[in-house]
Amino acid sequence: MLKLKSFIAAVGVTVMAVSALAADITGAGATFPFPIYAKWAEGYKAATGTGMNYQSIGSSGGIKQIRAKTVTFGATDAPVKGEELDKDGMVQFPAIIGGTVPVINLDGFKPGELRVTGPVLAEMFMGKISKWNDPKFVALNPGKTLPNETITVVHRADGSGTTFNWTDYLTAVSKEWADTVGKGAAVKWPAPTSVGGKGNEGVAANVNRVKGSLGYVEYAYVKKNKMNFMQIQNADGKYVSPDDLTFAAAAASADWFSVPGMGVSMVNAKGANSWPVSTASFILMYKNPADKAASAEALKFFDWSFKNGKKMAADLDYVALPDTLTDQIRSKVWSQIQK
Repeated sequence: MLKLKSFIAAVGVTVMAVSALAADITGAGATFPFPIYAKWAEGYKAATGTGMNYQSIGSSGGIKQIRAKTVTFGATDAPVKGEELDKDGMVQFPAIIGGTVPVINLDGFKPGELRVTGPVLAEMFMGKISKWNDPKFVALNPGKTLPNETITVVHRADGSGTTFNWTDYLTAVSKEWADTVGKGAAVKWPAPTSVGGKGNEGVAANVNRVKGSLGYVEYAYVKKNKMNFMQIQNADGKYVSPDDLTFAAAAASADWFSVPGMGVSMVNAKGANSWPVSTASFILMYKNPADKAASAEALKFFDWSFKNGKKMAADLDYVALPDTLTDQIRSKVWSQIQK
């Protein structure tokens, strides 16, 4: 399997630099899909000579940038509501599917060896479970010797679609979380030990640095940083590990056009193999773009990526959209964008 670290190093200059020879595509937003957008950009530039300058600044930043019309497309993991899309004159469509994962820094355990349920996870992030040897967590992991070590919660410090999806999940599985914290791109984290990190990169770095820590990042960052993670009990009561198969299982039942802007939530999806914090990452574009040529180039990029980028996505444990869905996106969504 392709090593994420090596390809990001190889394509970093290509992705972030603006080519003087071609009308490069500009986008900004979610850190969640950055690894696959980087890989797609590498392949697209090799095939067409056109680069893609993507700023991995977080979903809230991406929404601000597209609204300010400083980029051709915005990217967000927290889908914009239909009424806001109508007000802004924008369309929205999913580009890739992945999963958010609880990551830990706890000596003596292999990745996926420890298990957790949604309600217990919510109590950990609330600070109600503050030690790794709390009886509730011990009961889920019989036979394991868990340390009397403080849990340091690591969360996103910036406005984040990853946070939106993580808190959407905690809201779905914990009434107490729903009543006291709720879901959003930014929330008030209740655990006294909570510390922030910017982007998935910042959270991963802090978890790897702080002993006893617990955080949440997109799975590509788990692989890149060789992080430890926990299995989660899904809606069918099965403990599952994160990978492209469990993300795909969660996405299988999504009814994409049942929600304006295709903003479907896949958290806590039914299915024995479903990863419970699976999500799509979305693209925002104007129906009547100021720079129609640049907008057309962006659509060419996503068209190429949908057709040619499936293996690249699988190599990074993302899930590419099925052809039937991308055909619908072309006919129902892209058709609304003026050429």
